[in-house]
Amino acid sequence: MMTRRLMLGAAAFALGGGLLARGRFAAPARAAAGAFAVSYSDAEWKKRLTADQYAVLRQEGTETPGSSPLLDEHRAGIFACAGCAQPLFSSKTKFESGTGWPSFWQPLDAGVGTTVDTSFGMTRTEVHCSRCGGHLGHVFNDGPKPTGLRYCMNGVAMVFMPGAAA
Repeated sequence: MMTRRLMLGAAAFALGGGLLARGRFAAPARAAAGAFAVSYSDAEWKKRLTADQYAVLRQEGTETPGSSPLLDEHRAGIFACAGCAQPLFSSKTKFESGTGWPSFWQPLDAGVGTTVDTSFGMTRTEVHCSRCGGHLGHVFNDGPKPTGLRYCMNGVAMVFMPGAAA
């Protein structure tokens, strides 16, 4: 049975033909060189990241629902930014949302920032890495207790570091 979240994600993916990149034609304004502690030219980001990581982190794309190996990552550890290794989420806050993307109910302190996203005719809260500005996903108000939030993240935008969870 396809949930509404998964159906919306699949529809967005189908419209985009793979990695859905809303910013493919221009880098996000907030990611301008020097705006974050970790900052590189667009050419340097392309060298440092895989094509999929670049499409999501630097061009605000969205990975295919259900494609991330991080969906099935259940060990203790930290989920960090694939662009700069900033710790973002503890495995202690990960939960199964049924959306097809890794989901968390709370980020680590100072790990992420948010901006208003008005793409695709809707208003959402975009989540980005507070250190490099890389696009991670969106946060919604339909998550579990204790926060009621669902940080719906692109797995390709993160790396998992096994070990003690913060």
